[in-house]
Amino acid sequence: MSINFTEPTVIKGGSATDDRGNLSFINNLVVSNFKRFYTVQNHKSGFIRAWHGHLNESKALIVLKGSAIIGAVKMTDTKNPDKSEKVSRFVLTSSSPAAVFVPKGFANGFMTLTEEAIILIFSSSELRDSLEDDFRFEYDYWNPWTIEPR
Repeated sequence: MSINFTEPTVIKGGSATDDRGNLSFINNLVVSNFKRFYTVQNHKSGFIRAWHGHLNESKALIVLKGSAIIGAVKMTDTKNPDKSEKVSRFVLTSSSPAAVFVPKGFANGFMTLTEEAIILIFSSSELRDSLEDDFRFEYDYWNPWTIEPR
């Protein structure tokens, strides 16, 4: 089974707790769609790593520890993308397992909301292919990072 989303999408997981401990899962994330993975941990909360896009590579991001804002935006142009393009914004936390799937043709980024947050990132491309399909933009080119008081 493959993942065929054309827009950034949350794939929800779940957890079960009993007297033995806790089990967390994201059963609908098909890992056979990916070729590699890596983790990222910032030194502090509020740190932004963005924007990183690919025309041929898809990603899935999971918060393993803490919380983070995940952003994804369609790249209309790899040299001068549309700043008014709608940004999909997701808040993920390790206490509620979920993945954000970012399809090819999108740029992605995240901001950690907690100290020592850890993000697991799956990639559909091998590293050598990813490096040839790499587009970077300033962290605030699109800016979904504001936290509004409620």
